[in-house]
This record gives sequence, structure tokens and C-alpha cells, in this order.
Amino acid sequence: MIRLLSLLLFFCLPLAATGPAAAQSTASGVGGLGPRLDRAASDPAMRPLKTVIVARDGRVLSERGFHGHSPSESTNIKSASKSIISALVGIAIDKGLLTGPDQKIAPILKADLPAAPDPRINDITIGNLLSMQAGLDRMSGANYGRWVSSRNWVRFALSQPFVDQPGGEMLYSTASTHLLSAILTKVGRRPTLVLAREWLGPVEGFRIDAWERDPQGIYLGGNQMAMSARSLLAFGELYRNGGKTANGRQIVPADWISQSWQQRTNSRFSGDEYGYGWFARQIGGEQVHFAWGYGGQMLYIVPSLDLTVVMTSEESGPSARSGYRDLLHGLLADIIGSVRAA
Repeated sequence: MIRLLSLLLFFCLPLAATGPAAAQSTASGVGGLGPRLDRAASDPAMRPLKTVIVARDGRVLSERGFHGHSPSESTNIKSASKSIISALVGIAIDKGLLTGPDQKIAPILKADLPAAPDPRINDITIGNLLSMQAGLDRMSGANYGRWVSSRNWVRFALSQPFVDQPGGEMLYSTASTHLLSAILTKVGRRPTLVLAREWLGPVEGFRIDAWERDPQGIYLGGNQMAMSARSLLAFGELYRNGGKTANGRQIVPADWISQSWQQRTNSRFSGDEYGYGWFARQIGGEQVHFAWGYGGQMLYIVPSLDLTVVMTSEESGPSARSGYRDLLHGLLADIIGSVRAA
């Protein structure tokens, strides 16, 4: 029943506008950015694109909604929410609820461990979950369906066989971030959504509209989270600004952002760097840190240019195999070129 109600929320989220969103503001020298985004969105290959927001140093340069979508409407940001889980872990460490990324997870989740677990389960750390290096078989891709069909997602994830050592190869798995949500729920003594709204609540414009839960009521760490493109921008701006709000309040420790953006491993699919819930690669000649969700839900941060860019897309198809994700990277490269030339 919990899952059904949660899924219904996603299908009933209101759309805030019926036409394209005009640019909220335009910085001097980047006046052609909005029309350039419009031209890019008119490419048939970019048909899934719903919204784009470009902000530099806290100022929105251009904001666009396409095909009847608006930057203010809720959308499922999918795995881009893994970066939000990472932020919550960093805050929990700062509050003393967790000791750090080297903390072992088995004592926290002991009630859900298998009866006769592989001894290596005692070696998995918070950091291993964040960097997708737990060693357990992946519960994403082909395995995702049977995982979310199980009666207890936490126990099912912990009962999977080891296919590598903890700290080994990157094994991208939403189960890893869901275990982090379960851990946050235990140490925070409140649901993860409540913690997120409390801890990230001071960030102006940030709001989680809906979020799926597992059969035990634990919010799905790293997937099925709904928020607007503007809300995702607010979260990105928090990270671009070193974890501080616009008025200078420290929300996420600056050191945690540095740790999260440090390369821990590489994706075996794309070769991209991966840290604690964040991808990284060179785009347009700049180092870019980004959150990426299924279908093309993108949050890009370009520290060297004080640039934050959000792109949301239809969630109906994969963005990697289709080449659509690379088109979004290309659009970001064009944006970077325009901003750099301004």
C-alpha cells in the first residue's frame, strides 16, 4: 500500500505551466543564450528535453521549458537523487550521527544481515556504499525489478553474493544508496525525507515533492524522488557555493563536498570518474561534476566558471545507450562556450 500511494503521487504531481518558460533573467553578454537553447531543443534528437536552467554565480542567465513543460513543475529526478543522499550522509557525519566514510555498516544494519553472512559484509563501509564499491551484486539494471519486488529491500540487498571485494570495482547499484537511506533512518531516528526537509530546508528554493518508499517505509535512497528543476538548481547552487546558502549559512560541510568530488573509481560503462554520489568528466574544456538520472536528469556544476546547469528530460527511456546523454553533454559544452566568451 505504501508503494502504491507513493507511485500515485508521482502520476498526480501538478504541472505548473502549459507553455515554454521565458528566460528569468539574462546576464550582459549572454543575451543569445536563451534562443540558442531553443534552437537546441528543436532538434528532433533532443525531443525528450523538458527544461534547462543556466545560472552563473547565483544569477539565472536563462531558464527554459519545452513542449509544455516548466522549470517549476515536479519531475522524477531518478538517480540524480543519489547526490542528495550523499549530502545527507555528509551532514549526518558533521552532526556526529555517523563517524565518517570509514565506518562499517554491519553493526548499524545488523538486524537485516543474513543468518550466515559472507564475512566480507563486515568490511563494507559507508564510503564503499557512496562510491558504489560495496562488492555486492548490483541491484540496478537487469536486477532492479526483482530487488524492488522483494518483501524487504534492505535484507534482499544485503543477502546478495559478493562479486568483488569491498573497495574493488565500481558496481553501480541503487541498493547501495538505499542502504544509506536505511542507515540515515536508523541513526537519525526519523525517516530520510524528514531529515532531508529539516537539514536542507534552509536552502531557499529546495523542496522534495514526493519520494517512493520500500515495504518497510524506508525512502528509496537514490531513485524515485520528485522535485522541480528549480529545486535541483537550488541544491546545485548549495554545492557550487561550498555548502553555504546565499546568506552564508553552512549546510553541507565544505570538506565533505571536496571528499565527494574526489575520484574514488571510474564507471565501467562511460569511463567517467565517480566520487561519493557524483560523476565527473571534462566537458567543453572544463572539469564538470554532475548528478545524472535515468532518462537525462542532469545537474552540472562547473566550479571554474561558477556555473550551475540543470536539464530535465522525459523519464521514458535510457539516456546512455541512446546517445541522448552525450547530446546533453554537448549542449553543456555549448553553454560553457557561450559563458566563457561573454
